[in-house]
Amino acid sequence: MNPKVFLVLRIAFGLFLIVFGSNKLFHFMPMGQMSEAANEYFSALMSTNTLNMVALVEILAGLSLLANKFGALMMIILMTISVNAILFNAFLEPSSIGPALILLLLNIIMLYFYKDRYKDIIRP
Repeated sequence: MNPKVFLVLRIAFGLFLIVFGSNKLFHFMPMGQMSEAANEYFSALMSTNTLNMVALVEILAGLSLLANKFGALMMIILMTISVNAILFNAFLEPSSIGPALILLLLNIIMLYFYKDRYKDIIRP
């Protein structure tokens, strides 16, 4: 793989994660209207501080990508958040699935770039 492409994607994805993770904590970007079911689910995540934990994981993943440390590990951890974001949007708020698709796509691309680091994990 081209190291320059990897560098650009790593930095862009890191910044994406830091901005959207920070938004979950500090609410500096306005949220759009959500359906009643999505609003109830989102409220439950906020009341149990689960959303704060998701935000911290996103910020840590972004920082690890920018620092180029533990990126492969953070991409595996972040995949759980990516899949949950897709499922949330697919079933509760399909009209706003765009950012979740971008998150999943970038996560898959980064996993591909780190594929050499996973060889020992998936070896029989």
